[in-house]
Amino acid sequence: MGQLKIVSWNVNGIRAALKKGFLEFLENENPDIICIQETKANKEQVEIHLPNYIEFWNSADRKGYSGTAIFTKVAPIEVIKDIHNARTKLEDKFGDANSEGRVITAEFENFYLSTVYTPNAKGKLERLSFRHDNWDPAFLNYIKELDKKKPVVFCGDLNVAHEEIDLARPETNHKNHGFTDEEREGFNNIIEAGFIDSFRKFNNEGGNYTWWSPFAKSRDRNVGWRIDYFCVSNKLNSNLTEAFIRPDQTGSDHCPVGIVLNF
Repeated sequence: MGQLKIVSWNVNGIRAALKKGFLEFLENENPDIICIQETKANKEQVEIHLPNYIEFWNSADRKGYSGTAIFTKVAPIEVIKDIHNARTKLEDKFGDANSEGRVITAEFENFYLSTVYTPNAKGKLERLSFRHDNWDPAFLNYIKELDKKKPVVFCGDLNVAHEEIDLARPETNHKNHGFTDEEREGFNNIIEAGFIDSFRKFNNEGGNYTWWSPFAKSRDRNVGWRIDYFCVSNKLNSNLTEAFIRPDQTGSDHCPVGIVLNF
């Protein structure tokens, strides 16, 4: 398979992103695979022509909401939508998270690649208990079961800053969604299960963020959060040669992140 560049980007609406430089980014970055979160569309609603990529979409039942996709130059063996065999219920008063197009997984020769748009705990933490007790354990169990078959790479908007270094204002956000103890515990469990935070393997400096509030010129001032990740099975540690963030890429309130693997 050789060298493989994989990119992940929460585009905050693929139709909007196409008007804000998405195709130009794809041409310049030239990843072998790009994983997308928050497509906010069905494939049929999007005018996009990517002759070099095979497209796989998992759109939400609710129109204009959530959704994930994988565009790949490498043909996968199989593509799986949603979380299968969840041990906990994935539905709460806000809906069925498994109908929101939040996970899509592609099986390749050497690994599984899963992209995820983790449910937001919401401003008043209305969905925090669901996330902590249901979603996070279910998704972790899902990727652990896949990892028993072959190594897993997963990426996406996990809606949590793991450590204080991962956001600009940790002291004022300890009880806010995205930085609660419960959400951070969910990420700790990922690390303890044997998955590597790829960016932190190569970079231990602060100021590296992937999302900025649209208010108060947060992006211009780099008052941001690192909530978009690539996590890699420890079995692929020696294959992981690079991890990067593209903070200068506009077109969404998130920026792209990526890794390079060698096989």
